[in-house]
Amino acid sequence: MNKFELEEIRLIGLALKTKTFNANGQSAIDCGKLWQDFTNGNYADKVPGKLNNDILAVYHQYEGDHTKPYSYFIGCKVNANTPVPPGMDSLVIPAAQYQKISAKGKMPDCVANAWRAIWQSDISRAYRFDFELYDERSKDRSNTEVDIYIGVKE
Repeated sequence: MNKFELEEIRLIGLALKTKTFNANGQSAIDCGKLWQDFTNGNYADKVPGKLNNDILAVYHQYEGDHTKPYSYFIGCKVNANTPVPPGMDSLVIPAAQYQKISAKGKMPDCVANAWRAIWQSDISRAYRFDFELYDERSKDRSNTEVDIYIGVKE
């Protein structure tokens, strides 16, 4: 297992207003709607002073393991002192140990399949912060590559 430390990451974007959960496909509905809002509202273009064009989708505030409710956030990396525009939210991912899994294939199936594999794996998950990194490799939805960072126990 290749664990590595990531520095703190500050994001500006959109937060899901209520927690979601994986049972009965609820997270696909809730998170999909947030993606639609983020994309249709061109929020990636509205983030002030973003450090690059990457988009992060963050799972956090877990109430337990992957079967319990959690919060969801989509945003772009910014510097620590970047002001948050009205109508947008911010999130700080603290420095922590992560394990990286790459999802490759057709969207959104490849990401969903990668998560199913993670849930069934023996990864020693911390259930604090996990995130997906969408960059240049994820532009082609029929042949995408998304890195999934799983927070692991120290």
